[in-house]
Amino acid sequence: MSQRLEPKLFTVLREGYSKETFLSDLTSGVIVAIVALPLAIAFAIASGVKPEQGLYTAIIAGAAISILGGSRVQISGPTGAFIVVIYAIVQKYGYDGLAVATLMAGAMLVIMGVLRMGTLLKFIPYPLTVGFTSGIALIIFSSQIKDLFGLDTGTVPAEFIGKWVLFADSVGSINPSAIAISAASILIIVFWPRVTRRVPGSLVAILAATAAVQLLELPVETIGSRFGAVPSSFPAPHFPAMSWEMVRELFSPALTIALLGAIESLLSAVVADGMMGTRHRSNMELVGQGIGNMLSPIFGGIPATGAIARTATNIRNGGKTPVSGIVHAIVLLLIMLFFGRWAALIPMPALAAILVVVAYNMSEWRTFRKLLRYPKSDVLVLLATFTLTVLIDLTVAIEVGIVLSALLLMKRMSDTTTMQIITRGIAEGEKEEEEIDDYHIESRDVPDDVTVFEVQGSLFFGAVEQFKETLSEVHSRPRVFILRTRHVRAIDATALQAIEDLVTRLQKEGVRFLVSGVHAQPMVAMRAAGLIDLIGEENLCGNIDEALRKATE
Repeated sequence: MSQRLEPKLFTVLREGYSKETFLSDLTSGVIVAIVALPLAIAFAIASGVKPEQGLYTAIIAGAAISILGGSRVQISGPTGAFIVVIYAIVQKYGYDGLAVATLMAGAMLVIMGVLRMGTLLKFIPYPLTVGFTSGIALIIFSSQIKDLFGLDTGTVPAEFIGKWVLFADSVGSINPSAIAISAASILIIVFWPRVTRRVPGSLVAILAATAAVQLLELPVETIGSRFGAVPSSFPAPHFPAMSWEMVRELFSPALTIALLGAIESLLSAVVADGMMGTRHRSNMELVGQGIGNMLSPIFGGIPATGAIARTATNIRNGGKTPVSGIVHAIVLLLIMLFFGRWAALIPMPALAAILVVVAYNMSEWRTFRKLLRYPKSDVLVLLATFTLTVLIDLTVAIEVGIVLSALLLMKRMSDTTTMQIITRGIAEGEKEEEEIDDYHIESRDVPDDVTVFEVQGSLFFGAVEQFKETLSEVHSRPRVFILRTRHVRAIDATALQAIEDLVTRLQKEGVRFLVSGVHAQPMVAMRAAGLIDLIGEENLCGNIDEALRKATE
């Protein structure tokens, strides 16, 4: 079911859609739109683009992903995870470069879904995810210090250390009014849920802060003073200009956007499944996310993905089908068209307060601290990904994290693969997995001119050197050589070549080569490589006892 490339909306409509379900989706969609409004604006500003572009993203991508995605209740739009990579692209290539990267990322997501790669993303190591997520949280927090304290810094550098050096030099320009607005906004966001969860604390904080600034005429920066008026109209579709040089340069950032979008959306879908007891279609979700991200830049938007907090809000308020996500996008469109001009009055310290709370929730500091007690290899991946995200670049952090995780996994697999030469005897009563439980082996003496070479674990390129070194310990030439593979579940091309070289050498020396206990994957691989033909079908044995009987004939 999870592999079907059919949008969940189509399934829901085919199964039957009642009036009661629609009213529930309508109510939830309106509430989620109110929650998404300040977040979309805040994420856009933090990403280095205009505030309205966050709304365009939530409307276009949010609607498209709800219509074509693989989850019943996923709410998509701009998220904090993208801030770092979007900001870096905008600073270097401008919005046109971001639009091209977003289009490319959308195409990559569609390809990933069509190729059924949704299930492969579960192999992204948890320490890697926590590492770059915590790093992103720290960067988001750092990017809001200027507005949080009302500092007069001028242009803030993109580098993490450069930011804090500038902040330290600008301490004398702290604005008490900005501190008061940001502190009050944080307190409202944190404690408002004790009053009610129906109305989001972030919206209450923005309304209260905007009213205070206008009524008291506080000297703080607003969206209007920094960006000008917020348009109350929707942009005409415009396909960004592309060149091969730009595509080549933006391929790596686009891949980062695609991976982040895939990981975040599928993680959000899994959380939704846990809350509702449903199952999403991971590959269809990737296709939906891809199409949403391809449409977003055509209408002036930025990258989008599944938002866990907004999805959870949707579920808690009664959302049951993708219709709630569509309603959320329509309500945001109506708010922008009829009330968008008032967004220019929103104080920047209030938006900074929202992003500081978002950064705290993203930081997962408790999980980060817990992971520091895990095996050293996991700690290395965690710290490397975190450090590279903060100090270098998110794209580099993910690439290095994945490569480092793969290398450490191979090292761990190699360490757990053992090999031994048996020249005397095999313990009595030891059972092969192929043997039935009531079968008792009375004797397993290994003749003097027979060598049993046993491998336990995966036989892959990381263990081939150990395979060759252990073989070199065979000093005398046996009459029969038995390769015992009862505990080998997987084998790769390098190991197949090593075995082929061994068989060829032994056959030239007149040594009979037998194999016992071959499992399914190694058997398929050996047959495809032509190794079975080289060894001979008659030299394949079901278990060690059959191999020893053949050896003594």
